[in-house]
Amino acid sequence: MPLQVDIASILLNGLQQGAIYALLGLGLTIILGTMEFLNLAHGALYLVGAYVGLLVFRETTLTNGLLYSFGVTTIGFDGGFLAALVVVPIVGFGIGLLMERFVAEPFYDRPETDQLLVTFGLALIVEEIIKNVIGGNTFQSIGPQTIFGFNVSQPVALPVVGLFPSWRLFIIVIALVIIAVTWLAIERTDFGLVVQAGTRDSEMVRLLGIKINRSYSLVFALGAALAAFAGLIGASIQTLSPQIGTDRALLPAFLTIVVGGAGSVRGAIAGGMLLGVIVSAMTQTYSQWAQIVLYLFVALMLIVRPEGLFGSGEVGE
Repeated sequence: MPLQVDIASILLNGLQQGAIYALLGLGLTIILGTMEFLNLAHGALYLVGAYVGLLVFRETTLTNGLLYSFGVTTIGFDGGFLAALVVVPIVGFGIGLLMERFVAEPFYDRPETDQLLVTFGLALIVEEIIKNVIGGNTFQSIGPQTIFGFNVSQPVALPVVGLFPSWRLFIIVIALVIIAVTWLAIERTDFGLVVQAGTRDSEMVRLLGIKINRSYSLVFALGAALAAFAGLIGASIQTLSPQIGTDRALLPAFLTIVVGGAGSVRGAIAGGMLLGVIVSAMTQTYSQWAQIVLYLFVALMLIVRPEGLFGSGEVGE
């Protein structure tokens, strides 16, 4: 295979994986950067998004779990992927509002260790609930056959690359659209300006008559919606199990903001894309070294540039 074909294929696959990392990193970094709140339940939101997407998209057969013990052998609405694209972010947003109100807000002024413990505990609870109610089985990916009238189960011919899975191409497009809209909302709207101002001096913002706590709630909910949406996208190309919240979401999200810079929207996008390309390159060349090289790269970033690509050295600056 010609070198230029290899490079183009690596970049496209890296863009697809990087888009998921960027969605995760965006959700985590806007919460961390705005409220300086360490949310280890971010992976659980990804997990919830994946399973809600599964239930909305198709009817699934159960072979174990609490529901199965009660005689329930199938669950799911078989509503299609378009319905899941709408429902999953809404569910994630609603869960984010509840989390901010009942989990995050009581711990804003508590030590970071308390924040870590309560959110990590919440993540374990969510994982165990799913494992016990639905079962610990692995489900196949939930990618659709058609969407918007187009057959996305067949590959599409691209210049230089050749045949490339059309569904993965759609994932790249829709993820980039969501990322762009989020960036514009944070960087180019009055809401985003209030959030950024509150990060620097929340007391002054309150003195100006702005209800900054309401903005905090919306930021947390937006971050949760992004994580849930990433879960839906990830579940459309990878298998589902109750463990994916940590393995495929929480660790990559933190690696993304370490590389990009904590609290930086641009950094989350750049970091996610960069890590996606690294994983893609290693998977296509030396797959057994992919994870090792990924962590070595992040460790090197911490040594050479600990504040990340676009970080300021301190969250919130």
